[in-house]
Amino acid sequence: MTLPKPPYPWDISIEEELRQFEQLKPRLESVWNSMTYKDDEPATSVVVPSLSLDQAELKRLAGSSFYEERLLFLLIRLRNPRARMVYVTSQPVHPMILEYYFQFLAGIPASHARGRLTLLCAYDDSARSLTEKILERPRLLERIRQGIVDKDRAYLTVFNSTPLERKLAVLLGIPLNGVDPSLNHIGTKSGSRKAFKEAGVALPFGFEDLRTEGEITDGLYEMKKRDPNLRRAVIKLNESFSGEGNALYRYPEEFSRAAIRDQVHQLQLSIPKETPEVYLDKFTRMGGIVEEFMDANEKCSPSAQLRISPSGQVMVISTHDQILGGATGQIFLGCAFPADDEYRLAIQDSARAIGAVLAKKGVVSRFAIDFLAYRDNGHSPWSISALEINLRMGGTTHPFLALQFLTGGALDEATGLFRSPSGHVKYYRATDNLKSDSYRGLLPEDLIEILTINRLHYSHATESGVLFHLIGAVSQHGKLGMTAIANSPAEVENIYKHTLAVLDRETSIGHPPEEGHTH
Repeated sequence: MTLPKPPYPWDISIEEELRQFEQLKPRLESVWNSMTYKDDEPATSVVVPSLSLDQAELKRLAGSSFYEERLLFLLIRLRNPRARMVYVTSQPVHPMILEYYFQFLAGIPASHARGRLTLLCAYDDSARSLTEKILERPRLLERIRQGIVDKDRAYLTVFNSTPLERKLAVLLGIPLNGVDPSLNHIGTKSGSRKAFKEAGVALPFGFEDLRTEGEITDGLYEMKKRDPNLRRAVIKLNESFSGEGNALYRYPEEFSRAAIRDQVHQLQLSIPKETPEVYLDKFTRMGGIVEEFMDANEKCSPSAQLRISPSGQVMVISTHDQILGGATGQIFLGCAFPADDEYRLAIQDSARAIGAVLAKKGVVSRFAIDFLAYRDNGHSPWSISALEINLRMGGTTHPFLALQFLTGGALDEATGLFRSPSGHVKYYRATDNLKSDSYRGLLPEDLIEILTINRLHYSHATESGVLFHLIGAVSQHGKLGMTAIANSPAEVENIYKHTLAVLDRETSIGHPPEEGHTH
């Protein structure tokens, strides 16, 4: 392999990087149209599933590097017999994991699909983003380049976009199928609130763009002054994820600025071992918001996933009911698809309005919006408030990709329901947090053997079954991801519970799996 001669292209100035990045943007539209509307156009998808997130937060995520396997559902693109893919990971993907996915690629011989896949690895399990590791390895970067047959028909797919992913796109000479990093402020907690207001969508009363403990105190004071009956509030870090940067605040009995300030050091945190002092230090570094905690007898946490095309077309991809848990009940543990009939279309309408605002600002590709649905009794209508925008792929992205991967169906936006080509309405429940100490030591081949013997695999005949992800994490971390798919919510629950029972029986009787509140 011949490397480029110095000066290496990764030494370009930031000004030149930004100029080249802008030049690449128009190319995405033609590739997008081929990818979206045509089944036989050649294209190369370079998938770098890097979690380019705050490293202190990422270190808490057990087996974080194996989360790169979640986007293996993008192998669906190899159903196009002229499509190619370059997929890069921090650690090697076990061959049996690839075989596991290829067996579900209906209509295409596995050998043909495998021949169009270039799998590359950094061989680096450090707790840093995959993109950083690639940029440190010029020969790996060159191998990625060599896997791209035609740069004019190629694009870079990432988990989330930062200046690192922008630089990688420029060095590869292909457009980024993701949000321009210069727009990332829109997806912060503060930026989300501003977008909701611009879209005319309801949101909790609160204050954004806060940085200091004094500003937190002022916000909490003004909220209580506005609503003397307010008992709780939520403080959120601007750039946290999965609810781990949310802290619950309980108002003291005395209404005074001093009492409210003192109570800030009694926060109930989502991370059990974290202290209020550490959290407030992060707040000073990241900034964040305070907003009212919506007390109601019934509350649900739906979300909507959208895509915006390079031409600005807003598409609602899916709605979900999020399954939350943890110390404050705000940690994302899993999801159910689709969102409840009673508020699904309202969620879609609000999401579409927010999407229109983001499209005008130049946002492209996938993102998600979290909502709160609440009411005081089962006979009153649901109220809907928007909570935050996630300008990246998230916990609801890969389960929906799994559904598309297995069924080849599509969402009907008029109803918010997904139908397979056979006409069946599809439902699923998914989690990244299926874990138990008894799972530790299971090799990928052990897990696949358990699934095969117990007939847990997804069946194209019945259009139901389970699909696992994070398989590479099971041996070391005792952790798995799973999506249970079926033709009714009741059938999904039966399959989900049966799978847990089988895993329990096959690994360690008396040590049931632990998945927070998502069982």
